[in-house]
Amino acid sequence: MPGRIAVSNRTAAEWQTATLTEIRRETPQAATFRLAVPQWAGHLPGQHLMLRLTAPDGYTAQRHYSIASAPDDSGHIELTLDHVPDGEVSGWFHTTARPGDTVEVRGPLSGFFAWPGDRPALLIGAGSGVVPLMSMVRHHRLRGLTVPLRLLVSARGPEELIYAAELGAETTPVFTRRAPQGVPVGRLAAAHVAPLLADQPAHGWEAYVCGSNAFAEHASRLLVAAGQPVERIRIERFG
Repeated sequence: MPGRIAVSNRTAAEWQTATLTEIRRETPQAATFRLAVPQWAGHLPGQHLMLRLTAPDGYTAQRHYSIASAPDDSGHIELTLDHVPDGEVSGWFHTTARPGDTVEVRGPLSGFFAWPGDRPALLIGAGSGVVPLMSMVRHHRLRGLTVPLRLLVSARGPEELIYAAELGAETTPVFTRRAPQGVPVGRLAAAHVAPLLADQPAHGWEAYVCGSNAFAEHASRLLVAAGQPVERIRIERFG
């Protein structure tokens, strides 16, 4: 089917060396880190990986991170990380890492939140929850897919909207604390969700929700109240 991608489970189980090649600032607290992984097995939009750092004394730290980049054959993947206070791994990336540094990665992992590109996708995220959803948006654009896709993304203000320069007509931003002049301020509400469920594609949406526990619960309730079947809501939560 259009958009489907083959992924090697065997290769995904092996640790690989990844070399940092580029750092791009997204917001005051978030940055994108581009990694060269020559033997990367490929991934589906929405999947994540395990990343491992090893200190000179042998101490290791491992974290799961969503993949931000669309699947392609460049041998690179991208991660977008918030700078978490006292975070061992995110702190290293934001304060110490430089191009040429190496880490270890294993993946891709988990197919539950993956979007193969063959069904209408309604994406709802908050803060860094937009990261796996952006992989889906980028895949949709890169493959020139015609299947409907919409993104609702919540941020405190315009300066904290990750990927702001990349977001297009498929995206509706929701600002909870500060907004451009003329744009209302408030949390994600039924008024944002209900119109998409009232005028949905012929076979309905597959909904993908990513954010904090509280946001995921709130967004899921809005979807169900608007008529989205519970079994067609996929949730990735953190915190």
